[in-house]
Amino acid sequence: MKNKYALITGASSGIGLEIAKSLAKRNYNLVLTSRREPLLRKVADELISSFGIEVDYISCDLTDIKAPQLLYDFCKQNAYQIDLLVNNAGYAIPSPFDQTPMEEEEKFIRVLGISVIALCKLFVVEMLKNRQGRIMIISSVAAFAPPSSIQTLYGPIKTFMNRFSEGLNRNYNHKGITSTAVCPGYTITNFHTASGVQKEMDNVPKFMKKEAAQVAEEAVQATLKGKQVCVPTKTFKVIVFLLKIIPHSFFSLVSAVLAPGRFEKK
Repeated sequence: MKNKYALITGASSGIGLEIAKSLAKRNYNLVLTSRREPLLRKVADELISSFGIEVDYISCDLTDIKAPQLLYDFCKQNAYQIDLLVNNAGYAIPSPFDQTPMEEEEKFIRVLGISVIALCKLFVVEMLKNRQGRIMIISSVAAFAPPSSIQTLYGPIKTFMNRFSEGLNRNYNHKGITSTAVCPGYTITNFHTASGVQKEMDNVPKFMKKEAAQVAEEAVQATLKGKQVCVPTKTFKVIVFLLKIIPHSFFSLVSAVLAPGRFEKK
């Protein structure tokens, strides 16, 4: 696997970092990217020291329309054959939809949606040449849940990403390329603090809060097996099953307990 690499976006912390560790212990070489170069450098050094793999990194802001091409060119120039593309970068907007500038909404959609499509479009061409490749798209249980009273666009974008992943499988599965939509529930990372919704996370029952390492390990296992959808942990597998069969109107009766602050009417 000397020349084979996994590219991970949002790799400096949280689920992205744990995915990097999970792949590193499987002897994958890595290309890491996020906005925070000092942290990327630290993570890369630690992974090299701990696992003896090759790790490179590039600081990149996916709100920039040119970012996907920049990442692709970086890999091509360094002869990094990307056999596993991990689309993990993401965040949430805490302010109400009517109070959020359109420019911020567009940046949000670019990071969670358009950049994912752009990276897949660029790297799938190389995967087709090699007749093999794995794509991981970090989605969310929110893709299956009723609309939330906060983060108005988050759930819809994740639903779209699930359908996009299905489309990739329909078109390229028979050519050796698989896409896995990973749908975590509440995961203990800095995501909620950075997104301004830590209060809502604090109110979630303890049994629903999962460790990022567990989520990442299940995500990697599912992706390497070519599964189309992965809902990490038994807890959220059950919740997603229930969300598919019970009326959304009934969900409002239990939302104050299961997800306080997210589904109540304001």
